[in-house]
This record gives sequence, C-alpha cells and structure tokens, in this order.
Amino acid sequence: MSDELVDEAEAINAIYGDGSLVRTEDECASTYVLKLPGGASWLRIQFPEAYPAQPPAVLGTHHSSGGVRGAGARDVRLFREALSSVFHEGSECLFDAVEEFGRRAGERVPASEGREEEEEEDRTPGRPGDDVDAERFPAPEWTLSEAVVENKSTFVARVARASSPGEARSHVARLLAADKKVRLATHNVTAWRMRGGRGEQFQDCDDDGETAAGGRLLHLMRVMDVWGAVVVVSRWYGGVKLGPRRFSVINGVARDGMVRAGVAGR
Repeated sequence: MSDELVDEAEAINAIYGDGSLVRTEDECASTYVLKLPGGASWLRIQFPEAYPAQPPAVLGTHHSSGGVRGAGARDVRLFREALSSVFHEGSECLFDAVEEFGRRAGERVPASEGREEEEEEDRTPGRPGDDVDAERFPAPEWTLSEAVVENKSTFVARVARASSPGEARSHVARLLAADKKVRLATHNVTAWRMRGGRGEQFQDCDDDGETAAGGRLLHLMRVMDVWGAVVVVSRWYGGVKLGPRRFSVINGVARDGMVRAGVAGR
C-alpha cells in the first residue's frame, strides 16, 4: 500500500467514521470496501500499484443501499462518474470522488426532501468576523484539544458553546482579537451548529484557505450529533505538505476537543 493511500484511508475514516474505508480480508491487498456517506451503498474499490498515478477501479457493490432495488447499480454508476470527473494523474482522488458522489446523489433528491437543508443554508448568516459586535455576548470558555504536531505543522482545536450564529461569530472574532498566536495561525478552520427556539437549525463553516476543511469539520459535527457549539481548529504550517493526511489531523483534534467539551451527542 502506498503512503498516499495510507494517509487517504486514515483521513476518510477520521472524517466519515471508522470503517468507512477498509481493506478486504478475502481478496488481494489492493481491494477495499468503501462505505459511501448518506446511507448509500458499500462499494468494492481496487487500487492499482501505481495509485495515484492511475485511478482506482470500482469493482461493484459490497452491500446495496438499504436493499432498495436498483440502488446499488445507481450508486456504482454515480461513483464511477464522480471518480472520472475528479481524477488527475498523480493526485489522490478518493476524497474528492466521495464528495462529488454526494453532490451528484443530492441532485437526484426530490425538491421536497432537499428543502430543509436549503432553508437551513438560507438562514445562515455570513462568515466569522464579518461586522461582528464581539462585546454583545459574554466571553466564552474555550475547551482545548491536545496539540498534535505532524511533520512540523501544529494543530489545536478550541470548542465553545454558542446558542446562535451571532454568538458563534462573536466568539471567533473575540478569540482572534485576544490571542495573537491564534491570529497568526496559517489557517483557522471554523464550524458551528445550533438550534433556534422554534426548532430551526443553523450551521456554517469557513475553510480559511484550507480548501474543503470547513465542510469536513461541519460533517464531523453532524456525525457526532453536536449542537450548540462552535469549533475552531488552528494550524500553524511547518513547511512540509501533508496532503489528505491534514484532514485526518484536523478532524482528530476537533473530535478530541468536542469530547473534552462535552458537546458530542454520540
């Protein structure tokens, strides 16, 4: 197994949950089972020795989506299309293929089923630090994760409780204003989720230049059933590129911080 595939497997399992990408026991070492997100099928994926110079092959389904007739064939077709669209020779592609699959699968959801998420996004205000009155809310108590150093880059997560998007943005703005070390981090990836008094849901995220990291952090909050919290993961770049491994570390410290803060629902 290549180092790139090892890192990618660790990152996918950290973001989508343990067991999302596992090697098969009864076949060659290059064959894996991939659990697609959102209750979709489990697929059998074979990686060539030259990966990522050559793309992986989708062998078929390992387990169909909920036993629904035709769902397995649909998921195989969609994932093959997604894989073909994101693959670039020499670059790891499984992360991007999974996300592209989710986008394509979402486009096929009836409008009535997707309406709640669309309304949820429409209600979500702007990014952290945009015209925020930090003094409007009391200073938060931040819970810190254990710091992780990976190839000279340092990662730390901070978690605080927040009951509204405005309070979440205020907490982030106050943190950046008060802590010079955090302010000078290469990236401060943020995400938050909360419910309103009438049951409405608010959530948002910000990559802060770490492409797709905010969305993956928000996905982790969903998986852990976290509500009423804002998470900030700071990374101080050490000069060595980590590839997909960085997403595993970001979500690892975020998970640690949310557990320590007591906000994880599961």
